[in-house]
Amino acid sequence: MIRPSRRAFLGASAAFAIGACRRPRIEPAAGPARRVVSLSPSTTEAMCAIGACGALVGRSRYCDFPPEIERLPQVGGYVDPNVEAILALTPDLVTGARGPAGARYADVLEGRGVHVYAPRTESLAEIHEMIHGLGERTGHADDARRVSEALARDVATVEERARASTRRTVLLVFGLRPIVVGGPGCFVDEMLSRAGGVNVVTEGGAYPTLGFERVLALDPHVVLDLAAVGSAGTERILAGDPVWKKLRAVREGRLRAVRDAAVLRPGPRVAQGMRSLFDAVHGAG
Repeated sequence: MIRPSRRAFLGASAAFAIGACRRPRIEPAAGPARRVVSLSPSTTEAMCAIGACGALVGRSRYCDFPPEIERLPQVGGYVDPNVEAILALTPDLVTGARGPAGARYADVLEGRGVHVYAPRTESLAEIHEMIHGLGERTGHADDARRVSEALARDVATVEERARASTRRTVLLVFGLRPIVVGGPGCFVDEMLSRAGGVNVVTEGGAYPTLGFERVLALDPHVVLDLAAVGSAGTERILAGDPVWKKLRAVREGRLRAVRDAAVLRPGPRVAQGMRSLFDAVHGAG
């Protein structure tokens, strides 16, 4: 999980404030967007899934799938986009998942006459809406419909497997210092439920921070270490860690490192992420 620094966020906030007071009315687009900058991996993947990859002219530093988009220029991240770099690419649409600084960069970009589409993607329903929304804005509405329908079928297949399996209580760990977990309201919570898991965290928001004593009290059957996604092992729970070993699930071998980036991408590969969660939750033990 990528956690942008407070300094990056504050710097982004200052940049977005520039020009926010002058916001002319944005006229409806005359036709499909032809030059698109995507500021989140989920919207980048959706663009390519619906056949609009050729319209992309810029991406965030975190966009890495499909591999061919890595040739595109980077314009920062989703909380610290470089507005001048974006404008230099002369986009007619900027898209990205709705994040902490989304309203600010939208104000600046729309103040310069650039359309912005920043949908919420914290549920499967919102992921489908995002796919359709990009299809409508890029002239790929039919392709988006087909992608959405295929995604629904793939999700149903995972759910069918889950119904035939024993439901297990699960702790979703996103960060270690401090311990950040998945709670109600995050899209991975819904993915887990559909994949046959029961989240032991039922309050505190989408990504609460817990003390280890609280983790012990929750006593999950399985611990899923999502801090390992994309970390190449630099941040992960070690089975032999004397602190984490106090947890029954760790002692009994039910600590599972999840490395599939699709688990953290609320986009067209969400069914793949659900399959990875299913395999981790229902693995041996």
